[in-house]
Amino acid sequence: MPIEVGQDSSKTRKTLSAGGASFAYYSIPAAEAAGLGTFSKLPASLKVVLENMLRFEDGGRTVSVDDIKAFSEWADKGGQNPREIAYRPARVLMQDFTGVPAVVDLAAMRDGIKALGGDAQKINPLNPVDLVIDHSVMIDEFGNPRAFQMNVDREYERNMERYEFLKWGQTAFENFRVVPPGTGICHQVNLEYLAQTVWTDKDQNGDEVAYPDTLVGTDSHTTMVNGAAVLGWGVGGIEAEAAMLGQPISMLIPEVVGFKLTGEMMEGTTGTDLVLKVVEMLREHGVVGKFVEFYGDGLDNLPLAQRATIANMAPEYGATCGFFPIDAETLRYLEQTGRDKDRIALVEAYAKENGFWRGADYDPVYSSTLALDMTTIVPAISGPKRPQDYIALDSAGSAFGQYVKGIREGKDASTDTEARWEAEGGAPEPRDIPGDEGHHAKGWYKSEDGAYQLHDGSIVIASITSCTNTSNPYVMIGAGLVARKARELGLNRKPWVKTSLAPGSQVVSEYLEAAGLQEDLDAIGFNLVGYGCTTCIGNSGPLDAPISKAINDYDLIATSVLSGNRNFEGRISPDVRANYLASPPLVVAYALVGDMNVNIATDPIGTDKDGNDVYLKDIWPSNAEIAELVEKTVTRDAFQEKYADVFKGDEKWQAVEVTGGETYDWPPTSTYIQNPPYFQGMSKDPGVISDLKDARVLAILGDMVTTDHISPAGSFKDTTPAGKYLVERQVPVREFNSYGSRRGNHEVMMRGTFANIRIKNEMLDGVEGGYTKGPDGEQTSIYDAAMAYQEAGVPLVIFGGEQYGAGSSRDWAAKGTNLLGVKAVIAENFERIHRSNLVGMGVIPFEFTGGDTRKTLGLKGDETVSITGLEGDLKPGAIVPCTITYGDGSTKTIDLKCRIDTGVEKEYVEHGGVLHYVLRNLAKAG
Repeated sequence: MPIEVGQDSSKTRKTLSAGGASFAYYSIPAAEAAGLGTFSKLPASLKVVLENMLRFEDGGRTVSVDDIKAFSEWADKGGQNPREIAYRPARVLMQDFTGVPAVVDLAAMRDGIKALGGDAQKINPLNPVDLVIDHSVMIDEFGNPRAFQMNVDREYERNMERYEFLKWGQTAFENFRVVPPGTGICHQVNLEYLAQTVWTDKDQNGDEVAYPDTLVGTDSHTTMVNGAAVLGWGVGGIEAEAAMLGQPISMLIPEVVGFKLTGEMMEGTTGTDLVLKVVEMLREHGVVGKFVEFYGDGLDNLPLAQRATIANMAPEYGATCGFFPIDAETLRYLEQTGRDKDRIALVEAYAKENGFWRGADYDPVYSSTLALDMTTIVPAISGPKRPQDYIALDSAGSAFGQYVKGIREGKDASTDTEARWEAEGGAPEPRDIPGDEGHHAKGWYKSEDGAYQLHDGSIVIASITSCTNTSNPYVMIGAGLVARKARELGLNRKPWVKTSLAPGSQVVSEYLEAAGLQEDLDAIGFNLVGYGCTTCIGNSGPLDAPISKAINDYDLIATSVLSGNRNFEGRISPDVRANYLASPPLVVAYALVGDMNVNIATDPIGTDKDGNDVYLKDIWPSNAEIAELVEKTVTRDAFQEKYADVFKGDEKWQAVEVTGGETYDWPPTSTYIQNPPYFQGMSKDPGVISDLKDARVLAILGDMVTTDHISPAGSFKDTTPAGKYLVERQVPVREFNSYGSRRGNHEVMMRGTFANIRIKNEMLDGVEGGYTKGPDGEQTSIYDAAMAYQEAGVPLVIFGGEQYGAGSSRDWAAKGTNLLGVKAVIAENFERIHRSNLVGMGVIPFEFTGGDTRKTLGLKGDETVSITGLEGDLKPGAIVPCTITYGDGSTKTIDLKCRIDTGVEKEYVEHGGVLHYVLRNLAKAG
C-alpha cells in the first residue's frame, strides 16, 4: 500500500540517486534553506523524528510548520522543548504474546465493518507488520540431543489454537507477515534481516520515497535495532494497532542524552561487561522518557553486534531508545548480514546527503552528556534482582555472601524447617561449603547418579539465552571456546545445573556448527533447546523435581546465571530467588562451578583430569582467538541462506491448518482466542460525549499504581475469576498456562484486570489483591462487582493517586478497564502512555485540581460521582465540575481537569475508541 505523505511539504522534497535508482526524499538541509530553522546541530536520533515531521507536514491537522520549527528551538534551548508532536513510524514489529490480541482486534474489526455494510478487505494494516513467534517455547527438555525437538513438539501441543489463528492472519491480511516458531527472537530477526536502516516505499503519487527506517514494537526490547541506526521502541498494543492502521503516535519531543564512548575494550572483556556498566551509569544519570545517543571515537572500535547489545537494554537503563548513528560500521554490518548491495549504497548516500552520517566531525547538541572510557571496563555481572546492580567479577562471590547475610541476618532459614525435619526423621548432616557458615541454609537431594548437597548460592540454572547477547557472535564464539577448553581439561557442568542454549536466530547455530563449537557446548550440557526467548522471559521450564523440593523444603536461596537482560525477583523461575546477568562465556564458566559463593575470578573453578586446579584464566579465550573464528565462520552466505525462506517455516508450521477466509471462523470452545465485544452492535455514526451521572466507585487506589498492577500478567490460581472461568470449561489447572498466553481471550483478561495479588484497594482495610465492595456493600472480586454493576446499568469510576498507570505500556491495562464498565479514571496525575491508552479505549482520564486528592476528599468508596460539562463543545484540557455524593447524603462539588488533550483525542472518545474511529472512517470510505 502506498504511504500517505503530507501535501504541504513540497519545499523540502528533493531527489537522490543511489544504487542505480532515483528516490524522492525529505531534506533537512532544504528545510534550513526554506527558513524553517537551524537543524545541523541536532543529534541524528532527533533528526529521524524531524524528517518524519517534514514528510507528513499537512498544514496543521496532525503536523504543522510550528512542529518543525520546534526542533530548531530544541537546539537553541540546549536540548529542551517538550512539545507534543504526532509521529508516524514506518512499520510495526510484534511477538506472539503481545501480537495475538492485536490480530484479534483486526479480525474483530473485519466482522465489525461487515456489520456496518462495509468491505472486510478495507481492514488491513496500512503500515507493514511483522509478527515473530518467539515467546512460546519452554525448556522442558535440556542437556541432551533430544532437547530441541521435544521442546518444539511440546510448544505446538500447548499453542496450536494460537498458531492456527496467527496462520489465518498471515493468509487473510495484506501487509502482515508471520515469522514461524523456531526461527529466532523477534529483535534478532529484525536486526539481522527485517531492518533496512533506510526504508523505501511508493507514495500516493507513485513516486519511490527513501526515508529512515523506523518502527514501534509490542515488546520493550524493540530498541535493539537502534544499534543499526533504526529508531524504534516498545509500545502497548493499542498504540501499535493505531500505528499499523495509519494513526500517528502522540509523543513529546524528547531530551537526548549524549553518551560518549572512548578507547577500546581490553583483553578478556566482553560486550556484556560493557553494557552492564552502561546500564549502571545511565540508571544513575536518569534517562527515563529520554533518548540516549552514543557517540565518540570509541564507536570506531565497537562492532555493530556490541552496539546492538547496548541498544537492546535501553528499557533496563530506562530510556526510550539507545541510538547509534549511521557510520562505516553500519554499512559493514549490512553487508555481512546479506542486505542487498543497492540498499547499502542507498543507506550511505542518504545518510551523507541528509545529515545522518557520523563522521569525524560529528558533534551535535545534547540535553546532557556523560562519558565512558572503554579501557576501564572489567569483567562483571549484575544482580541478584536488578539489571543496574553492577558487580565487578572479582567481587561477585563476596557480594553474594553479603546478599545472603542480609536475608538471613537474625534468622537462619533452617529454623523454619526444623520441626518438619524432626517429624520426617531429621535432616542429613550438611558438609562445609564456602561462604559465611552462619548465614547459609543447606539441603540434600538425590538424583539418578547420586546424592548432592544444595545450599544458598547453588546455581541451578545456567542459560545462554536472549537476543541481548546471542545476537553477538563475539560472545557466542567466546562461550563455545570456553566450553572447548573446559572439555579438553575434563571439566563438566555440575549435575544440579540446568543448562540451556537458546540462540536468537538460526544463524548462530550455523556459525557454531561451522566452528566445531556446538559439539563442545553439547559435551558440557549446553545443547540447543529452541530458538526463542526461553529463560529470559521466565520460560526456563521446571527444575528436576528433587532439586525443586530441596530448594523449597530447605528454604534455599538458589541462583541462576543467564545471558539475558532482566533478572527481576521471581521472573526466571519460581524456585530461584537470586538471578545474575552475565556474558555467555561466563554463563558456561558458572555452570562448571555450580556455586555463586565461589569467587570465580580468583578461586579455582574445578580440577582437571590429573587433579590440578583449573582457574578461569585457563579456559578463557583471547580476543584474537575469538576474532579469528568470527571472521572465518560468520559469513554473508550464512545469513542469506538462513533467511532465504524465513516466512515458510518447517513441516510442523506448514501442517498447521487454516480455517476461515477474509473473516475469522471464531471457534466457540476456544479458551485462547475469542471475538472481543468492542465492535459488536456498533452504529454507523459516532456518539457524543455524555455527562457522567451517578457513577459508583469500583476502586480507590494509591500512588504509583502501575500497569503491572492493573494489567493481567503471570500465572493465576483456580480460585480466581479467570481460574474459575477455565475450570468451568474443563481446562485442568496444569493447562492454565499464563495470562500472557491467553491475551487473545478477553474473558480471561478482563477477569484478571486489577487482580494483581499486591494491589491494594483503599475501600478495604489492609486487603491485598483484586477485591472491592459490590452493590450490596460486601467484599467481592473486582470482576464480580463490575459485572453486577453492569447488569444494573450503573457506570463506574476509579480513583487513583500520583503517577497512575506508570510502568510498561500494557494495552490490557486500558482494555480491561473499558470492559469492566469503567467510564472515567480520576487521579492526581497520569503516566503519559497509559493516559493515551485510556483515551484510545474510550475511557476518560480526569485529574484533580486545587489540591484535592482522594485523601483530602475523605473518599471511602460508598460515594456516587457525577461529572458535567462534557456534553457539547468540550475543549481539550477543559476544567469541568464533579459532584461527589457521600454515603451519608452530603455532597461536595470539585473541579477536575479533563485529560482529553487534543481535538483528535476528543474524536476518539466520541467514537468509543481509536479503533472504532478507524473502523467507521473505513466503512464510510466505501
